[in-house]
Amino acid sequence: MKFCSECAHPVSLSIPDGDNRLRHVCPQCGTIHYQNPKMVVGSIPVWEVDGKAQVLLCTRAIEPRYGYWTLPAGFMENDETTAEAAARETVEEAGAHIELGNLFSLLNVQRVHQVHLFYLARLLDLDFAPGIESLEVRLFAEEAIPWEELAFPTVRTTLELFFADRAKLREGGSYGVHTGDITRPMAIPAD
Repeated sequence: MKFCSECAHPVSLSIPDGDNRLRHVCPQCGTIHYQNPKMVVGSIPVWEVDGKAQVLLCTRAIEPRYGYWTLPAGFMENDETTAEAAARETVEEAGAHIELGNLFSLLNVQRVHQVHLFYLARLLDLDFAPGIESLEVRLFAEEAIPWEELAFPTVRTTLELFFADRAKLREGGSYGVHTGDITRPMAIPAD
């Protein structure tokens, strides 16, 4: 950040009184410009037939990770709840009609200043199609998921946790809420 959004004066980095972190502060008007993590919110859309689950994935039509598979998710907008953001992103990226369930995973991605949240979701029908940010949308059973072609560590972690919880359902378990920190960057294959 170079200029104050309140008065357009150049800002400087300093620790405001009562704070303990460097912030962009306007010496002209005194405005402190906080920079906080962004929320990435999405869903795990599931189609279930005869006790067998398939998850809806999208291939990305945008960078980063163009052409890689992901769960439908994106940045939360102002004036919406996390649940509303998850439902909106599922429609925008996959054209899918869902019944949103409980929060399933909350994963901190500190190195890129993001928090990723994924909700369980039940597909209401098979009428889905790629949105403007997706090249393809397809259902995958666990054994068919393109694990090495997933776009982000948060997607891989969420899917691994989802299928682990599904296996426990057969033994009387349930879906939990999973939290964690993603510390490894995604491996980028050489061209």
